[in-house]
Amino acid sequence: MNLYTEAVLLGTAAGFLSRLYMLRTDYRNYPSYPHGYVIHLSLGLIAASLAALALPALLEEEYTAITFLVLCAQQFRDIRNMERETLMNLEENKLVPRGTDYIEGIAKVFESRNYLVMLVAMVTSGAVLYGGISLGVPVSLLMILLARFLMRGSFIRDIARVEPGRLHFEKSLLYVDDIVIMNVGDPAAREKILKEGVGLLLHPYDDDGRSVLNSLGQRQALLHDISMLMGNKLEIGEPEWSPAARKNMETGSLALFLMPNEKDMPCLIEAAKRTPVLESAVQKPLASTVGRKAAD
Repeated sequence: MNLYTEAVLLGTAAGFLSRLYMLRTDYRNYPSYPHGYVIHLSLGLIAASLAALALPALLEEEYTAITFLVLCAQQFRDIRNMERETLMNLEENKLVPRGTDYIEGIAKVFESRNYLVMLVAMVTSGAVLYGGISLGVPVSLLMILLARFLMRGSFIRDIARVEPGRLHFEKSLLYVDDIVIMNVGDPAAREKILKEGVGLLLHPYDDDGRSVLNSLGQRQALLHDISMLMGNKLEIGEPEWSPAARKNMETGSLALFLMPNEKDMPCLIEAAKRTPVLESAVQKPLASTVGRKAAD
């Protein structure tokens, strides 16, 4: 087995293993098993093999290899569109939807993971060409761990403090502490809400966090993730049980109202903390001079 063959095989294996390592099904129930796994692992294998072949081909002055990489990148753009379309179709049947911002974030993730697979495969292939298998194996392991690290985003716990909120009514208006949530006209519904509902308060650490919680897409992601983890009593034609999020206009704090199946406050708080911060919601006013001056 010559050096080029070793580089291609190890690079392809490393890239495929990195895709397998990054692929998992959790409470979000996506990708589905087994069909979603087959699709993404197959595309990961194709991406890894093309990237692993690139450096040996260039060393042999086969410059058409660049063309194949460009075509591969175009296919990954199509993956993003496919994921977006699939999730939008599934959205119609969800009582607590993810929201378009959450879906767009998921679609971006599935596209970007294939680029990470290509990076792992190419760097591993280059390490084998430079130092042989003895260098390629440790480099491949480091690259797989690096790819996993690069995919980690931030969570609500990084930008805000989460604590219980007090549910109460003033006439027919439902409040979480001092934040108005909605109007509930039915006395029986008000009684049930006080008995089985919960309120959460999210206090941003700074103006960057405040801008994230101001995003409607981020609020919907919070309601969806908490409802998925803790259950929800919402039913068709019962708007009183709909989870809702409203902000305090003065402080930027966010109040959440839910009717969970499991009224376990520590778990509810943890579910809120573990909700990912959406890329579309991230704004950093404190990164600008004007934003810092306004915050002082």
